[in-house]
Amino acid sequence: MEQRAFGDTGLRVSVLGLGAGQVGSGHLSEDEAGTLLNRAIDRGITLVDTARGYGLSEERIGRHLSYRRHDYILSSKGGYGAEGAEDWTPQAIRLGIEQALTRLRCDWIDIFHLHSCPADVLRREDLLMALDEARSAGLIRVAAYSGENEALAGAISSGRFGSVETSVNLADQFSRRQLLSGTNERGLGVIAKRPIANAAWRFETRPVGDYAETYWDRLRVLNLNAVREATGLDWTAFALRFTAFAPGVHSAIVGTTNIDNLERNIRLIEDGPLPLDALTHIEAAWVEHGLTWGGEV
Repeated sequence: MEQRAFGDTGLRVSVLGLGAGQVGSGHLSEDEAGTLLNRAIDRGITLVDTARGYGLSEERIGRHLSYRRHDYILSSKGGYGAEGAEDWTPQAIRLGIEQALTRLRCDWIDIFHLHSCPADVLRREDLLMALDEARSAGLIRVAAYSGENEALAGAISSGRFGSVETSVNLADQFSRRQLLSGTNERGLGVIAKRPIANAAWRFETRPVGDYAETYWDRLRVLNLNAVREATGLDWTAFALRFTAFAPGVHSAIVGTTNIDNLERNIRLIEDGPLPLDALTHIEAAWVEHGLTWGGEV
């Protein structure tokens, strides 16, 4: 699978990354989780993205991938939920990283994100210093931020982060268009989450409580179905190829519990970007309808 230099971090990541949130689900057996994680690495995926809040995800990555730690780039998130510390304190950063390393059964985290905290938290020097100290100690390689809108803009402009993770998809282009244009020049890595817009097209009527409501609304307004049909692609292929090859994106992370879906996503990426005429129609629809939409949170 194609590898991309990840900003100025010295890392190289695969175009398709594995979002390991679903790996943490209790509905997935231990054997299924281990098989999925190892298949992803075997097939050339080199970015695995997890978080403190993703159930059993960190523990399972440690259990099943620690023996091949040098084969992949590990991305995690925190700032909250650390035992023995209040959220969004230097202690939460320090203890959270240490506790994550224990769960992950490794000595370092390649990319560690502050996870969706508001903009004022990102301006706190004590928290930024805690990240600097963790990096100096070799516990993390890259300090990063995962989030949207004002906080993301602040993280990019601060000069204190080496990478960001944000939503990029057909129905969520604010970050890509308004905020990420300067990331390459600043040497930042960019991880795109929600690359298939939470598969909002699954629902015939507007969903409730499935993290897809806003995307469902927006896709109806953008009215891209005819453009998609002209490419001969289904919605997943259409959406994933749009995001994975969007300018400025280094890796698009997709979560799954199904090995067949994992293999299909890999094949889709191998087909490359969408045709130019499809990208032109998507751009026109966004200019007409989407310029006032902020990033989904």
